[in-house]
Amino acid sequence: MSKTIRIGTRDSELALWQAQTVQQQLEHIGYKTELVPVKSTGDLVLDKPIYELGITGVFTKTLDIAMLNGDIDIAVHSLKDVPTLLPKGIVQAAVLKRGNVKDCLVYKTNEEFLSQRDAIIATGSLRRRAQWLNRYPTHTLVDLRGNVNSRLQKLEDNDWNAAIFAAAGLGRIGLRPEQSFNLDWMLPAPAQGAIMITAMENDDETRAACAEINHEETEICTTIERRFLNLLEGGCSAPIGALAFIKNEEVHFQGVLLSLDGSKKIDVQRSAPLGKHDDLASFCADYIIERGGNRLMDDLKKSSKTVNVYSTKTLTDDQKQLFHEAVVSESSDFIKISINRMTPSVLRPMPKNVIITSKNAVEALLTNFVPQELPFENIYCVGRRTKRLVERKIGKVKHTENNAKALAEHLIEFMEGTTATYFCSDMRLDELPSILKDNHIDLHEVVAYETKYDATKIPQSVEGVMFYSPSTVQSYKQENDDDVVAFCIGETTAKEARKHFKDVRTAKMPTVESVIKLVNEYYA
Repeated sequence: MSKTIRIGTRDSELALWQAQTVQQQLEHIGYKTELVPVKSTGDLVLDKPIYELGITGVFTKTLDIAMLNGDIDIAVHSLKDVPTLLPKGIVQAAVLKRGNVKDCLVYKTNEEFLSQRDAIIATGSLRRRAQWLNRYPTHTLVDLRGNVNSRLQKLEDNDWNAAIFAAAGLGRIGLRPEQSFNLDWMLPAPAQGAIMITAMENDDETRAACAEINHEETEICTTIERRFLNLLEGGCSAPIGALAFIKNEEVHFQGVLLSLDGSKKIDVQRSAPLGKHDDLASFCADYIIERGGNRLMDDLKKSSKTVNVYSTKTLTDDQKQLFHEAVVSESSDFIKISINRMTPSVLRPMPKNVIITSKNAVEALLTNFVPQELPFENIYCVGRRTKRLVERKIGKVKHTENNAKALAEHLIEFMEGTTATYFCSDMRLDELPSILKDNHIDLHEVVAYETKYDATKIPQSVEGVMFYSPSTVQSYKQENDDDVVAFCIGETTAKEARKHFKDVRTAKMPTVESVIKLVNEYYA
């Protein structure tokens, strides 16, 4: 080849090291080369996590454009950063022999934090974040961006216990600190530790030159890993790990898919004889998908979209599946419950008429007493689920209504006697006590549990909020001022919501599913 091969590369220290390695190998077999450093979007935008940039191939796009424009002949990448589908006209020309595949933990003082409940770990990778939280669910993960040098400096400058790096990156530029060790339990990113060269598909001469430095074993293993990634439809925005290696003429593979918070994990291991490994990636991807991987990927895709509805109560996985496709939801508990200690004196004399308006009150009673100690003659409830819980754990319910006001009106007319005991929270916004007292019913209130506000600041993109009690409305207002569409579980909650929001909608039935249906009707 008479022409000089122009090698495109990012201009970070690690990227230059990788490009120079390619340059040395090509020149060693007689080719002339020239390095062409180019800044990438991933290097320029350092104030956002990689998964928020919204660009496919954030570290490769600039080099792809340079190659398509004819400014460079080949590009050198960390293979784990390259999208599984290359731009039209660009192909993989070679993969160098793989380096260290492991992730590496760099810590500041000692390793004691690993056995402690609280610790702060830095990483910009969703895969590393999810696997760490799966193993250490109480630790706090913070975002860390930049090149290797700047990330090490940020670890030094911040009050963090440790940060996670690719061992190959630290080793290649001689920056691995003594206070570090490989995370043997953490599955690496597909193709981690491998250097890839791309070229134009129609440039036969350049591709032939690159083929001379291709490492076949590394190519086989990284191809399987990236095929697995592609079949799961993942990219840098999905917590997917994969590792293939060849031993004793067999290809061994491990793969994993996790939820963003690490609470859900689906993994797979399989081996195949070398030469008969073509379906290894597809088998393992199918294995993951058949065991809930599809649902997990749907949740991951949904979580990458802008949240438009927030639930003030944590939703179950089954409940999340009921939302319309236009709804992107998040949820957390805006109310925390603390059960009070009740002495036997609250049951002396044994109340004839008992009022229970929440499942929390049922749990409080059962925490303090065994069911045999609760032979109430007449139990009155709010909500079908509270009724079901009472009848399953305590005894027959005399009457139930959908809201506290309706129950109060029923009691005025039909309750036996003029005395009732109300097991309630310390924080009540319903009208039941005042209505009963105004109608000469002697109401004995027992504070069975305490309700504490625990709201979070919701994203500005949220258009609607789901409320389940007056206190969830009050809790929301502690941290948020925005006017939203209020989707309420019942009229009592809606009444409180109308004090704060212009658009208030009430579910037909006092259930979470009914509130979700209300949300779906709004977005349909």
